[in-house]
Amino acid sequence: MTPSPFHPINLVLGLIIWALWFVLLYGGLSIGCAFAPPDAGDGAWTWINAASLVVALMVTGYLLACAYACWKASSPSSAAKAQPLNTFISKTSAAVYLVSAVASLMLVLPGVRLPPCV
Repeated sequence: MTPSPFHPINLVLGLIIWALWFVLLYGGLSIGCAFAPPDAGDGAWTWINAASLVVALMVTGYLLACAYACWKASSPSSAAKAQPLNTFISKTSAAVYLVSAVASLMLVLPGVRLPPCV
């Protein structure tokens, strides 16, 4: 659920979601390695990395959907009816959501190549 594409909270919401994902990912990784560490011989394909990748894809998908909604709201047909400030907010929010989505996906990429608990 996201607020109206013209609401100013969208300017920071993507970064807040990214920050929460960052804390969840590395906190969950630390807890998983403390209580149920996978065998180091398994390499990168462990249950911890798989779970991280699945959640990362969900977070990235949500952020991309938010970016698309904000960008679509600033389309020329909608922008003709909107105030210039609303168009600015929605386009800037779309960019912030897009950057947050890429950053969220980049957080989990080391898990594709590296074992989690070494």
